Amino acid sequence: MPIERQAFPDDFLWGGAIAANQAEGAWNEGGKGPAISDVIRNGIVGGQFDGEVVEGHYYASHEAIDFYHRYKEDIALFAEAGLKCFRTSIAWSRIYPNGDDEVPNEKGLQFYDDLFDELLKYGIEPVITISHFEIPLHLITAYGGWKNRKLIDFYTRYVETILTRYKDKIKYWMNFNEINHFHTIPLAAGGILIEDEETKLQTIYQASHHVFVASAKAAKLCHDIIPDGMMGAMLSLSPIYPHTCHPDDIFESYQLRRRSLFYSDVMIRGVYPSYVKRIWHEHGIEVEMEEGDLSFIKEHTVDYLGFSYYRSSTHQAGMPILGNTGGIIGKDNPYLEKTEWGWPIDPQGLRYVCNELYDRYNIPLFIVENGFGGKDEFNANGEIEDSDRIEYIQKHLIKINEAIMDGCEIIGYTWWGPIDIVSAGTGEMEKRYGFIHVDKDNRGKGTLNRTKKKSFQWYKQVIESNGKSIYD
Repeated sequence: MPIERQAFPDDFLWGGAIAANQAEGAWNEGGKGPAISDVIRNGIVGGQFDGEVVEGHYYASHEAIDFYHRYKEDIALFAEAGLKCFRTSIAWSRIYPNGDDEVPNEKGLQFYDDLFDELLKYGIEPVITISHFEIPLHLITAYGGWKNRKLIDFYTRYVETILTRYKDKIKYWMNFNEINHFHTIPLAAGGILIEDEETKLQTIYQASHHVFVASAKAAKLCHDIIPDGMMGAMLSLSPIYPHTCHPDDIFESYQLRRRSLFYSDVMIRGVYPSYVKRIWHEHGIEVEMEEGDLSFIKEHTVDYLGFSYYRSSTHQAGMPILGNTGGIIGKDNPYLEKTEWGWPIDPQGLRYVCNELYDRYNIPLFIVENGFGGKDEFNANGEIEDSDRIEYIQKHLIKINEAIMDGCEIIGYTWWGPIDIVSAGTGEMEKRYGFIHVDKDNRGKGTLNRTKKKSFQWYKQVIESNGKSIYD
């Protein structure tokens, strides 16, 4: 007989998510140093890396949506929508402008004090990503990024500073955004420039080990400084289906999935999985580790798994492995509709991946990114009727509710993003995700005025009903 529909948990965290480099702007104000996102053209993560600001070129992160100066206005709108939580990131170079500074930047610390206080004033719980595609530029140019073990100490200093400063304001933390994108967007996710394709995997796995040690240090600091605090891992974990039932497609898809789950395996289980030994052997990889690294990683694992979900993909054996901020780019799936940007729409895939992850790890899950990038147009009444966005989120929330009924423990859901921000992958503003429209175009022109869309009221009703209205 059919299972009786269950409500979302009473303490379910309904929210929205953005990132500092895609929203704040003020890239060189308040003592902030340049981050990698500030010197990338044509997309914050996927564009041309200049290494410095080149006069005459447009960098989307420099102003973004000016959240740095307008956060009070925006948070008031988030509160009107009823958000229970709000995920954002702390810009590392706003706290330590060069990354290796001895003393933090007080103006940067005070900005986030003021931001978090504004959220808490409305009862909105901050959910904070510590490093979200915004590593200080100096750590790349002077040290080579995460392939250098020195970054562990720089990161640990940064983490201790912010955990100590905000210990009474923030419970939920996440280490590194979409850390499994080391393979597909290594500069943004891993803070490393790949200069030699022959040594690419050696560089990636060595840098990954340094990140695992840093993650363990952050987890220990969180538990020491904030006794009830929770440190999470954050990965991009859209499912990868075999393109056909050919055994080669099935097994190669399984191997590709392992490439992502390798990161959560280490950060959650605390040990290197057995399958990585063959990968290292076949590619001649020798990861340098210091004595005590493995035991430290084992002792200090994360408390929950945050992940992004935008689309699924299908993989055919032997095809090139490409990816972007939405996940792996695979073969066309004829059973799915697509967004205007060609991303497959697969709500059932979200239920699938929730079950896959909870079965594998049995720790709380937090869906910290799920979104629909589309074009918005004002009608004759000056309104945005974004029914396609509403349909997308409704279908995905129904599948999340199904996953909860399947037995998955899910902390919350933060829509990416509640307000239009710069697209990380393409640098566009006209690829819009928000419930709130921001008047700005792809070349940075516009008033930056905020306008509520039809989806704003729809999501507000979802939160007020604790999810019951998604079935109306």
